[in-house]
Amino acid sequence: MELLRVFNNNVVLARAASGDEVVLTGRGLGFKARPGQRVDESKVVRIFVPDTGRNADNFAALLAAIPPEHLDLAARALDAVRGDLPQGYPSSTLVALADHLSFAIKRARSDIEVDYPLRAEIAHLYPQEIATAERLLEHVNAELERPLGPDEAMPIALHLVNASFKGGDLSKTYQMTGVFSQIFDIVESAMETPLDRNSVNSARFITHLRYFFVRAHARQQLHDDLTPLHSSIEQTYPDAARSARRVAEILELRLGAPVTSSETTYLAMHIARLTSAERPGEAPRPEENHD
Repeated sequence: MELLRVFNNNVVLARAASGDEVVLTGRGLGFKARPGQRVDESKVVRIFVPDTGRNADNFAALLAAIPPEHLDLAARALDAVRGDLPQGYPSSTLVALADHLSFAIKRARSDIEVDYPLRAEIAHLYPQEIATAERLLEHVNAELERPLGPDEAMPIALHLVNASFKGGDLSKTYQMTGVFSQIFDIVESAMETPLDRNSVNSARFITHLRYFFVRAHARQQLHDDLTPLHSSIEQTYPDAARSARRVAEILELRLGAPVTSSETTYLAMHIARLTSAERPGEAPRPEENHD
């Protein structure tokens, strides 16, 4: 591999044999190294391939700002909970978590407390990620002289949620979390029914919404012909259909893109199932696995 840029003694930017730019880490990897030289691959500990569209220089600069011991700490903690991460984790998640832990450790040393936003929403919307984050935090704290507070599980959980998105932009996860909470408020108001946000049906609805966000950001919304299903829901669950249209309007405003009729129909189906669980009667069943 050809060395392109040295960021510090432990982080360099290089060009792989494939022609792709990669970020390499390893103690002493950049010491007295010069652009154009061959990389001493015996010193390489980790190879990071920046996500598509992400500036490799910026990614390397972020890595260079993280103490190697904090990167190693984050990697060990993630590996410890890997079994709870269905799709593993991208390199951007490791770097983002290491960056967060590094600042959290510095804050703890200075007795600085942070009040994380959306605390209640995160706990309601992502119970699985919270549980995994709490286990991850246990592994982290087991190696620290001054353990981090339990609230650090909140942002760690968001980083785990963010692993579903390409590009590593945590702002998308914050946006998604805020929209989910707003959607539940809209459904409760429109249907005049309090919802158990910890129920199985709420979890299914959240799962559907999460996959919708992934599809929407990838510009791959559903475009199925659901006319019969749409008509059936309109006749049987008119309130749910009306609520779904309102939710779709909110999603369009927040995403800056139209929501397809197919996506709106599935929203109506999930809302009908969600609210029917709080009322007598049987909720509709999905005809296919669209999530």
